[in-house]
Amino acid sequence: MKLSQFKFDLPLNLIAQHPTKSREDSRLMVIHRDSGKIEHKTFRDVLSFFNDKDVMIVNNTKVFPARLYGKKEKTGAKIEVFLLRELNKSNRLWDVIVDPARKIRVGNKLYFGDNDELVAEVIDNTTSRGRTIRFLFDGDDNAFRQMLELLGETPLPRYIKRKPEEEDKERYQTVYAKYEGAVAAPTAGLHFSRELIKRLEIVGVNFAEVTLHTGLGTFRPIEVEDLSKHKMDAEYFKVDDYAASVVNKAKTEKRQICSIGTTTMRALESSVTAQGLLKPAEGWSNLFIHPPHDFSIATSLITNFHLPKTSLMIMACAFAGYDLMMEAYHTAIKEKYRFFGYGDAMIIL
Repeated sequence: MKLSQFKFDLPLNLIAQHPTKSREDSRLMVIHRDSGKIEHKTFRDVLSFFNDKDVMIVNNTKVFPARLYGKKEKTGAKIEVFLLRELNKSNRLWDVIVDPARKIRVGNKLYFGDNDELVAEVIDNTTSRGRTIRFLFDGDDNAFRQMLELLGETPLPRYIKRKPEEEDKERYQTVYAKYEGAVAAPTAGLHFSRELIKRLEIVGVNFAEVTLHTGLGTFRPIEVEDLSKHKMDAEYFKVDDYAASVVNKAKTEKRQICSIGTTTMRALESSVTAQGLLKPAEGWSNLFIHPPHDFSIATSLITNFHLPKTSLMIMACAFAGYDLMMEAYHTAIKEKYRFFGYGDAMIIL
């Protein structure tokens, strides 16, 4: 398929700038693949679609405060540094994006904090805006992490046109986040409160966890019209023995298996046996899922409403079917659903 087929016009006022008052207050569009029916519910109604021994799989990645503001040595020019991933823990080497990039060259030093508490040196160019930097910090890793926590801010996406607030530290994070490494939240999971998870467990739903550290690869614009030629940036993922056993038991028993989010789906589809079962695995995935795709594990998907022409929206089209998903998006705009990270959700059954 062609990239231009995934274009639609989105009114900017539908982009959610703040989360709902409580996590499960968001709206839920219900999309039935078998009949093509579309229903409108509230997210807490998700309970009514699951039964005893069904499985929900979540991504337990944890967002870290990836956006830093510093200044360049000598000139004092203000520089934004967006941390992408740690390349070497002992040497404190990081892959980053800098803005404005034209001012940042190899050998430059960058200072962070009112009193220059943290210093970094640029040691390599990676892409037009990408750099490798080394933090010059004497303390141990715990002290370094605390410094990043102190100086960094919640990496809200650019389409949220405001500065991060204290509330974002908690709300731009799932309640089950465990392993730090993501520069963007797995947003489908933001709708789950601890209370809703408890109610699902009482119904008999089993939860399994995988890890996929969402990087900029998930959000990097697709710049080729022929989708088969798009190359995803690799992202770290892990599927452990417990998750594989829970999922495969449910698959054998023909229970519903729901992927909570597109990042979870990428981890699942990156770790499938020849028999179509989930296998324990750890590594890097650059899997780009686009129509047509034969999904091996999940029988349903919960996801948010995404930007046009993004890998996230394209994956949802692969799962629901192109025509039905485009109808769902046009319905969402007509019904004024809230879009993107802090927006509303859909469940594709």
